[in-house]
Amino acid sequence: MSADNQLTRRQRDDLRAVAAMIIPASDEYKVPGADDPAIQADMLATLGRDTKLVAAALDHLARLAGGPLAELDAARRDAVVHEFRKSGGAAAATLVRVVLQCYYRDDRVLGSLGLELRAPFPEGHVLPEGDWSLLDPVKARGGSLRRPP
Repeated sequence: MSADNQLTRRQRDDLRAVAAMIIPASDEYKVPGADDPAIQADMLATLGRDTKLVAAALDHLARLAGGPLAELDAARRDAVVHEFRKSGGAAAATLVRVVLQCYYRDDRVLGSLGLELRAPFPEGHVLPEGDWSLLDPVKARGGSLRRPP
């Protein structure tokens, strides 16, 4: 289930603000910030079991901020986040992990790091038609003790 329906509007705005603080956009490297709409959509679509901890982290941030974090000026926001890093516990760690994992699987970010945007296969990323030699080690193991379904 998408976290978009489980997080409040304030929580989504604060998530975007925190993500931008963790990884801002860079014109030099031509990469978006973690607050990019596509990256945010990925976060909301894949939060899954982390939704409760991320929501708890965002609520803790709002308590420290005395309201929505996204509405604070930059200096006050920095101070709140600094305090949050000391008192956020597992929820803070989960929030940071979610931002990082979604950011570093974005194609634009992978490309800027010089990584291929496809699965690495042998011989120049192309499997020759009809070449089943990759299965030779499997065939060499012999039969299995399991019965076919």
